[in-house]
Amino acid sequence: MMEPTVSVSHLAKSFGSVQAVQDVSFDVMPGELFGLLGPNGAGKTTSIRMMLDIFRPDSGEVCVFGGPMTEAAKNRIGYLPEERGLYQDLKLEQVLLYLATLKGVSEVDARARLDEWLVRLELDEHRTKKVQELSKGMQQKAQIITALIHDPDLIVIDEPFSGLDPVNTRLVKQIIEEQSADGKAIIMSTHQMYQVEALCSRIVLIDNGATVLYGAVDEIKRQFAGNAVTLEGRGDFTSLPGVLEVRRHNGAWHLALAPGTSAQDIFRALAARSDVKIERFEIAEPSLDDIFVTVVRPGADNDVVGVRDA
Repeated sequence: MMEPTVSVSHLAKSFGSVQAVQDVSFDVMPGELFGLLGPNGAGKTTSIRMMLDIFRPDSGEVCVFGGPMTEAAKNRIGYLPEERGLYQDLKLEQVLLYLATLKGVSEVDARARLDEWLVRLELDEHRTKKVQELSKGMQQKAQIITALIHDPDLIVIDEPFSGLDPVNTRLVKQIIEEQSADGKAIIMSTHQMYQVEALCSRIVLIDNGATVLYGAVDEIKRQFAGNAVTLEGRGDFTSLPGVLEVRRHNGAWHLALAPGTSAQDIFRALAARSDVKIERFEIAEPSLDDIFVTVVRPGADNDVVGVRDA
C-alpha cells in the first residue's frame, strides 16, 4: 500500500487558556490534491504550523515522508502562507533567489528555475522592481514561486487565489493541477468552496479545533444528499423554517436545509403560502458550501463524519 506523504494523528495545541486545536487527524497521499477546510478560528493555520514544525503540538504525532520532521524534509516542502511575507524593500528577483537558496537550491539552478517561473507567471518584466511596488496579485504570484521553485514533494498552500483576477486564478489552478499530476502531494486551505470542489478529491473539515468531516468529496456529498433544494418561482424564499442558507443564482433559488428538515417539509411549507408561486422544485446535489454551513452551524453535532483508514 502506498505510504502517505504526510500523516497527522490527534494533534492538539493550546496557547495559554485557549485550546486552538484539540483533535485533528488526516493523511495526504502522493499526487493527491487535498482540501483543508474550516471556518475562521477553527484551527486550520495552527494545524498547518504544527505539521510544518513551526509549532510543537502538545500531543499527537506528525509523520512526513515516512518519518519525523527533519531539516532535510523541510527542504522537500513548499509553503504558501495566507499572509504575505516577502521582503518589501528588496527587488523581486533578489528576494526569490535568496529564498530558493534557503531551500538548498544552488544559485545557478535557482536562476534558471526563476527565469522559467517569472515568464510563466508574467512577472519577468517586473523582476527588478521592489516587492512593495508590485500589486497584490503580483505579490501573490511571487509567493507562489517561492513555494514551488525548489521542486518540493509536499506543497501546502493557504488561500492560493487571494488577490488574483480570473485569468491568473485559472493559471494558478492549472499550475496546481500540474504539480499534482507530477506526483506532488498538495494540501490546499481556502474559503472558496467551488475551487475545492473543482480541484480536490478528498477533504478534511475542522471546526472548533477538531476534525468533524473527512473523506472523499463524492462520498461526502452522497452522505448529505437531500440537504439541498433548488427552486424557481415568484415570491420571497428567504425566510423558510428549517433553511440554513439561501442563495440566488441565474434566477434560481438554492436552499441549504438543516438536518431533520426534508425537501417535502419545504415543499409543504411553500404550498401553504399564498404569496409565492412555485414554477420549479427539485432536490439538488448539495455543494460543499451547503455541507459546510450544515456541519459548522452553531450547535451542530460535531461527531466525525466519514473518517476511514487511509
